[in-house]
Amino acid sequence: MSAKTQHNNILLAIIGFASVVVIVGVIGFFAFSRDAEVIQGQVEVSEYRVSSKVPGRILEIRVKEGDFVKVGDTLVILDAPEVRAKMEQARSAEDAASALELKAQNGAREEQIRGAYNVLQQAKAGLEIAEKSYQRIQRLFDEGVVSEQKRDEVYAQYKAMEAQMKAAQSQYDMAVNGARREDKLAAAAQVGRAKGAVQEVNSYIHETVQIAQAEGEVMDIYPKQGELVGTGSPIMTIAVMKDLWGTFNIREDQLNGLEIGKTFSAFVPAFNKDIQMKVYYMKDQGSYAVWKATKANGQYDLKTFEVKARPVETIEGLRPGMSLVIK
Repeated sequence: MSAKTQHNNILLAIIGFASVVVIVGVIGFFAFSRDAEVIQGQVEVSEYRVSSKVPGRILEIRVKEGDFVKVGDTLVILDAPEVRAKMEQARSAEDAASALELKAQNGAREEQIRGAYNVLQQAKAGLEIAEKSYQRIQRLFDEGVVSEQKRDEVYAQYKAMEAQMKAAQSQYDMAVNGARREDKLAAAAQVGRAKGAVQEVNSYIHETVQIAQAEGEVMDIYPKQGELVGTGSPIMTIAVMKDLWGTFNIREDQLNGLEIGKTFSAFVPAFNKDIQMKVYYMKDQGSYAVWKATKANGQYDLKTFEVKARPVETIEGLRPGMSLVIK
C-alpha cells in the first residue's frame, strides 16, 4: 500500500471520528437542553352569593347572567306567605299589649270610681251611726243602766263598721290611683316585647326582596322562577369585578426572588401583551399539594407555593379565568 493511500485512510478515519463527535454533540444538545420553564396561572375574582334568611318561592328574577348591578339594585323577589301570616300575628299581639298598657296607665273606669265612692260613703254613714250608738251605750253603762255584755256587743259592731269603712276607702283609693307601678312597668315591657317581635318579622319580610350588596357582574343564577328555595340556599353569584388578582402555583426553586411587595411581568395571551403585577400573598401549599422529590439523588424536597398578585394598573377587559404566564 502506498503512502498516499495510507494518508487518505487516516484522513477518512479522522473525518469519520469528527463526524461522530459532532452528531453525538448535536443529539445531546437537543436531548438534554430544556426550554425556559413556563409558570401558568389564572385570573381570579372576589364573589359573593345572594341568599335569603327565609324559605320561599321565586316570584321574580330581575336580572340575568352577565348583567352589571349596582348597590341597592333589586335582584330577586320571593313569595313567603308564612312570613306575612306571622306579621299579622305579631301586629295583633302588639295591639293587645298596647291596650293593656293603656288600661294600666288610665286606671279604673269612671263608673268603677263612682261605685267605689258610693260604697265608701255608705261605709262612712254606717260607721257614724255605729259610733253614736256606742257612745250612748257607753254613757248608759257608766250609769249602770246596761250590762257590760251589751256594751261590748255595741263596741264590736262599731269596730266592724270602722274596718268596713277602711276597706271601702282602700277600694276607692285603688280605683282613683289606677294600677300599681309594677303593673304599669310590666305592661310597658309587654309592649316592648311585642314591638320587638314585629321588628323581627319585618326583617324577614325585607329578606323576601334581595338587593345587591356590592356592585359587580351576575355570574350564575341557580334556581328558576317558580322554584322553592330554602333558608340560606344560594340564589345567584355576583363577581366583584373591581377585585381581580392572579394566582400561581410555583415551586420554591422557581420563585427567583419573588416576595410580597415585589413587582413582576406576566404575559396575558388573551391580550397578547405583558402586564405588571404586584405580589401580596404567598403561602406554602403543604404536604398534600404538588411537590418535587429530589432526595433520591441526595438533595432535598421542593415545596410548591401559592402566590397571589394584583395588577398594578386597571386592565380593561381582564376577566376571571384568563391565563397568566410567567417565563
